Amino acid sequence: MSARQGGFTYLELVATAAILMILASAIMPMARVTRKRQKEIELRRELRILRTAIDDYKKMVDAGKIGGQDVKLGSEGYPPTLEILVEGVNQVGRVDGVKLKFLRRVPIDPMTSNTEWGLRCYQDEPDSDSWCGSNVWDVYSKSQGEGLDGTKYHDW
Repeated sequence: MSARQGGFTYLELVATAAILMILASAIMPMARVTRKRQKEIELRRELRILRTAIDDYKKMVDAGKIGGQDVKLGSEGYPPTLEILVEGVNQVGRVDGVKLKFLRRVPIDPMTSNTEWGLRCYQDEPDSDSWCGSNVWDVYSKSQGEGLDGTKYHDW
């Protein structure tokens, strides 16, 4: 009697490799879309954080809690830069030197991977790409990419 050795034939290995390659090629586009969707969710969250901080600063100015050298004439009560939201401002009537802060840090734009955001002044046109430099009324991504819904990240 001859004992037959166990194992796989060359044909079985090639067939298995082909099936795995077909499955992998179907999964890769889905993984790419999933990663892009995650970055878009991050972008929406970071824009919401920045816009909320800008709005909170404006509310504090309107309520008279921020004033003096921190509010410049013609700024309409909006912050002069994003960095001032991190550094903080002096609160009116508070003498202990504790600053009022609106952000822990300037968030990173997930599409460009840096903290440079496009800025718009209150006086700028809504679709303007240039910043007047006197206040920050709105922020947008500097990415020229397009979202899954077909809109440019710049317009979010």
